[in-house]
Amino acid sequence: MTTYVSIQGRGTIALPAAARKRYHLDEPGAQVEIIEREGEIVLRPKLPVDASQAWFWDANWQAGERQAEAEADARLGEIHESGEEFLDALDD
Repeated sequence: MTTYVSIQGRGTIALPAAARKRYHLDEPGAQVEIIEREGEIVLRPKLPVDASQAWFWDANWQAGERQAEAEADARLGEIHESGEEFLDALDD
């Protein structure tokens, strides 16, 4: 896909909204890496958190992480010495 954008004053460009959304560049902290190659400039999206790991930083997931940490601090739950012991406990 090819898209043309104009270079504005001070060298700024505006990326099309669809491209910003597709590459998650509409998220806070998103940046664009600039790679200069012979005869071309490549823009590569860079996020503070890689998109493949974004699920971990979801508000619901983080709430679950805080709950699990609080339960561990309170020593709730069971500790199993081996995988086999854990599997046996699941069968009970």
